[in-house]
Amino acid sequence: MVNSNGSLVTEEKAVLQITNRGYAYGDALFETIRVNSGKILFWEDHYFRLMASMRILRMQIPMKFTPEILEQEILELIESNKLSQVSARVKIMVYRNAEGLYTPQSNEVGYQILASALDNPFYRIEDTTYEVTLFKDHYLAADLLSTLKSNNKIINVLGGVFAKENNFDNCLLLNTNKMVVEALNGNLFLVKGTTIKTPPTDDGCLKGIMRTQLLRILEKLEDYTVEEASISPFELQKADELFITNVITGILPITKFRKKEFGNTTSKRLLGILNSRIRLGN
Repeated sequence: MVNSNGSLVTEEKAVLQITNRGYAYGDALFETIRVNSGKILFWEDHYFRLMASMRILRMQIPMKFTPEILEQEILELIESNKLSQVSARVKIMVYRNAEGLYTPQSNEVGYQILASALDNPFYRIEDTTYEVTLFKDHYLAADLLSTLKSNNKIINVLGGVFAKENNFDNCLLLNTNKMVVEALNGNLFLVKGTTIKTPPTDDGCLKGIMRTQLLRILEKLEDYTVEEASISPFELQKADELFITNVITGILPITKFRKKEFGNTTSKRLLGILNSRIRLGN
């Protein structure tokens, strides 16, 4: 089942018009959420990021888009798909629902919510090789729009194709200043000694929900110094650890970049703290 503008319908009936602006112009946003046993993780952060993104794109926020109503619709969808007792991936897609060419005739929106099952109830780190490379064919703009989860993700798509064709597990994206911004599917963190760095949103990285959770955790760990600062490609090979974060996988350690191999001690420690907070409902 799919939630289409507030109504539960079968997947076959959740059809968008060929003139849909999300399809025609990428005039749309999405939010990817993890739900564990009927509990939406980090819902408040997801909700406020979605609302802020809609305002930036000048979309009209419907009266019914309250955190309570959207949460209820997500949980009803989870239940209708028999996912209440497992972990699930939920995707909210919001598109400007108007006629027009580049200029829309109105800023009203439509939306759909999809749900599918995930394998693991909590975040975990697998002891497997995960090799990345830099994607240099195209660059992200270091501006506000790059921080949004919009449908304009063609650079990520091309990076995914490049990684697949060259037998890499992921690519790291650069901005127009040639600074490392993020991975194809999440934010990047670099560990060197007791310093942990992650690119600032001013560099064009996604305002990731898991990035936010880790920064909050790190604020309370006195044995680390945290920096939101630009990361040059040269710094990657000097790091002790590199890891990627997103709400679906949690923390994903990078094991190899070029000839450098990395550990995962800090990644595992942070993941343990993160899972503990989730179990306690924090």
